[in-house]
Amino acid sequence: MSRTPLRRRTTLLALPAAALLALIPGTASAYPGPGRVTGDIVTHDPSMIRTSSGQYLLYATGGGIAHKTSGDRTAFRNGADAFSSRPSWWRTYSSVPEAWAPDISYQGGKYLMYYSVSKFGSNTSAIGLATSTTGQPGSWTDQGTVYTSNSASDFNAIDPNLFVNDDGTWWLSFGSWWTGIKMIRINPATGKQLASHTTRYSLASRPTGTKAVEAPFIVKRGGYYYLFASYDTCCAGTSSTYKVKVGRATSVTGPYVDRNGVSLMNNGGTPVLESHGSVIGPGGQSILKDADGDLIVYHYYDGNDNGTPKLGINLLNWSSGWPVAY
Repeated sequence: MSRTPLRRRTTLLALPAAALLALIPGTASAYPGPGRVTGDIVTHDPSMIRTSSGQYLLYATGGGIAHKTSGDRTAFRNGADAFSSRPSWWRTYSSVPEAWAPDISYQGGKYLMYYSVSKFGSNTSAIGLATSTTGQPGSWTDQGTVYTSNSASDFNAIDPNLFVNDDGTWWLSFGSWWTGIKMIRINPATGKQLASHTTRYSLASRPTGTKAVEAPFIVKRGGYYYLFASYDTCCAGTSSTYKVKVGRATSVTGPYVDRNGVSLMNNGGTPVLESHGSVIGPGGQSILKDADGDLIVYHYYDGNDNGTPKLGINLLNWSSGWPVAY
């Protein structure tokens, strides 16, 4: 992504909250195009981190967890998969097998990557964990499963996201369809569920109509916890109806509500990105705090390229109390 011109960024940041609220998209034409990216930009469910050396590491759905790098957040190049040899337990959950929707972060001097293994459309699924001292392909040590679901479950153990709270507690949100987005407490020492706190919380659900809500990502800004999620249909090229919505709460476990006060447990959600022009079905999002602000990193289906999934990156402005992509 090319950096947003300083003049444009400063002008937007200087707007009063009321004016910025008016910019929250109400129609598809109001959404910004993705920032400029070049090179190997075909991707799905991207999660990106910036290392201490300034390199951007991006991991995404596919194979043994697909990988890209960039030195400037604009030009991206494919690298080797995270796993050159896929863990044998993956075959319990997928006959392919491949991993989906990784979540990379840096905690306590090492890189952690949560990811999911599943068969499309099934909730016989597992969230796995891998760790690394460098974050580079081939360096990852698989730590096995963290949480699983099966055909008898009312949830789906995919699309994990780790959130570390100000008080040092670790939380893992996850979920797709079924009864929606869930959360469990994580033991920082192991990266797995805390044995003394096994409650499974519910954060977002669509009890009527489609059950399509997935891919949670949580950040804390200005005293609120913000839950981003992808709504509606993914993975159908130009027929995809994916979109990103958000809710906020004063507690990490909720309740989360949208800008109109509607609970995310009852179909709520304030739009952040939706289809517009040739940008179809944006979603699979993650948030990265970078030197020039927060980024929303996502995939979309390119209407000008037969629905090929591509990398999208935009900055977010928070001055209204709600994230606005620009």
